[in-house]
Formats: sequence, C-alpha cells, structure tokens
Amino acid sequence: MRWDAQALKPAPVAEAARSGSPVDGAPADVVPATDALLPLIGLVRSVSTPEFAGVTFHEVTAKSVLNKVVAGSRMPFEWTINPYRGCSHACVYCFARKSHTYLDFDAGLDFDSQVVVKINAAEVLRRELAKPSWGRQHVALGTNTDPYQRAEGRYRLMPGIIGALADSGTPLSILTKGTLLARDIPLLKHAAAQVPVGVGISLAMTDERLSEAVEPGTPGPRARLKLVTRLREAGLPCGVMAMPILPWLSDSDEALDSLFGSLAAAGATGVTAGALYLKPGTREWFMQWIAREHPRLAGKYRRLYGTGSYASAEYRAWLSGRIRYFKALHGFSGSHGFSHRDVDGDPASGAPVSTDPRDEEAQYPAGSIPGPAALAGARDGSHAAEAAQPTLF
Repeated sequence: MRWDAQALKPAPVAEAARSGSPVDGAPADVVPATDALLPLIGLVRSVSTPEFAGVTFHEVTAKSVLNKVVAGSRMPFEWTINPYRGCSHACVYCFARKSHTYLDFDAGLDFDSQVVVKINAAEVLRRELAKPSWGRQHVALGTNTDPYQRAEGRYRLMPGIIGALADSGTPLSILTKGTLLARDIPLLKHAAAQVPVGVGISLAMTDERLSEAVEPGTPGPRARLKLVTRLREAGLPCGVMAMPILPWLSDSDEALDSLFGSLAAAGATGVTAGALYLKPGTREWFMQWIAREHPRLAGKYRRLYGTGSYASAEYRAWLSGRIRYFKALHGFSGSHGFSHRDVDGDPASGAPVSTDPRDEEAQYPAGSIPGPAALAGARDGSHAAEAAQPTLF
C-alpha cells in the first residue's frame, strides 16, 4: 500500500502547506494543515500506515535543526540534531519521554506512537552550516530520540544530514539502537575521511526475552552485536553505551559477564555502563510497567529510587564494583568502570570519589564521539582518515 495513500490529510493540501501556497478549491472534507488535529508548528500532514501499525507520523517543516546544548551541561558536545521527536523503539526506560510533553503529547504511549518527523532536516541543516558564524563544532545525533528508528527506512533523513555535516567540515557522532545504521556504513566511511566521526551503539543486555519486553521496538541484542562487528570491520569506531543496567533484571554476575564478554567479542572500542535513570516522565511510565510485569519488584524499585531519579548511592557503588570487575575481565580495563565516572573512585585510573550522581554523566565510551585530538585536527584542518580507525582496546 502506497505511503501517500495513508495521509490523514490528502497530498494536495500537504503540498500547498509545503510551498506556502493557498489551498483554494480544496474539497470540503479536506482539512488544511493549519487546522490539523495537533498544534504542531510547521505541520504538513499526519500519516498512519499498516506498515507501522499503531504509530502516527506527523511530518513537519523545521525552521532550525541545530540545537545548542544548555549552558552548564556536562555533556561532551555543544550541539545536537534530532530529526525525529518521539520514538517507535518504545523503550520503557527512555529518559527522553518528558520531552514529548513539550509538544502537548504525553510521555507514555504518545512518545511511542506519535512521532514527529522533520522532513526538511537536511536542507535546513545545509543552510545553517553555511552561515559564516558556524564554527564547525562537534554535532551529536541520537542524544534524545533515535535517528535510526524504523521510520528512517522510509524517510531517509540521515544520509542528507551526514553528508551536510561532512561537506561542511563538521565533526559528528551518532548514538543508536537501530541496525538500519548499517545502510549508511559506506557514507560514514566517506564522512570519516573528511571529518572526525564517532559511532555509538546502545546495548545493555544480552537476554533477548528481556530486551523484547523493555525495548519492544528495537532490534534484539544479537542484531546489535552484529552491527558493532560490521562497523569495526569497516574501519569505523564503535563505543557501546551499556545503559541502563536494570536492578534485579540485568545486574546479576551472569548477565554482566555475558554483556561485557559479548561486547569484547564484537570488537567494541569502549564501553560505559550505568544504572537505570528515572527522571520525571520516565519514572511514572517505567514504574507502571514494573508493577504490571514484575509486581514482586515494584516495592524494591520504590525503595531503591525513593522520590528521586537516581538509584541509591549504595546501589551505584555496588554496581560500580561489579561492572569494573567484568570490564577488566573482558579487556575493557582502560576505560571508566561505572557509568561515566566511578562513584566510589577508581584506584587504577585515579578517578576521584563522587557523591553527586550527575558526575557520572560526563564521559562517553571510546569511539562513540571524536576525541579531543581529532576535534582539534578538524578545527585546524589537519584531520586525516586514520583518525576514524582506532585500535581495538
């Protein structure tokens, strides 16, 4: 069935909205984009199709796609791009759920099923990158919602975005759970010859059944492990965000041993791992899921997280030690142990003791973002293709 036939508003109106021309002569039952069901700025049309049962895509034209990271952020980048809002991966723990409420959607089912698509992202990005004021700072993709969720197979926004960044001399990084990234490996290799490129895969468990339960719209762990190997075989870096580790579900010695052993075998260039983070919006949705699917754990989670977003310091310190042990066992001892910084200090690395859980959010795994030397080379024009081919550990 053709995609255009699934529009909730017929194509002629969509084209009029796209061009800014009036819709005079439209049939009486045609609803102009400005009178759409949802007050989304720049809405062109909304689309549903049997191919994506239960999901509606709201196609919008964006005025800007480069997002400045808020001042004071501990993130290791200043700019992000999110071509999609909402995510059909439907991860019950997704930290970005609250952001959907800014669009008058809810943070639960709407986040999973009402996906906003910036259909002109690549064109707008090229205009923004061409401005004399653009300083070619590192741009991160996948920091809020996944740029390689299933809809990317239809909309193909990422090739244009990657090409625009590379052509402008802008370093980039991608974080995803989507194996659709494999489609763009040739393009990423070409981009890595022009600018520093980082690639990160999100994978925190090897249990296929658990993954299907908590990440129902994602490719399974085996598929993502194969993607790590394909990226490494292509000469690209690939760090892994092993987050979130789920208390009592994926934090056993058996689970951690399997996870880090599999990541080492796949060739990951680095790994960071950390406990489930339950910020407002995510907390309510996840706690409902736990109460429904694992009622015996509901009280434990309430006690572990109290009224905040972070697991207790005692739990995080315990998990730190277990993660550090299994990372060393499987050859990842050169990188940080727990999340992005050890909460109880790491004698081997000299990491300081941390009492603030936000200190655990400061560093991404090796390979997932360009390193300082590569970024400096990009700024002074000395970047070489070899920067995209780090050694394994």
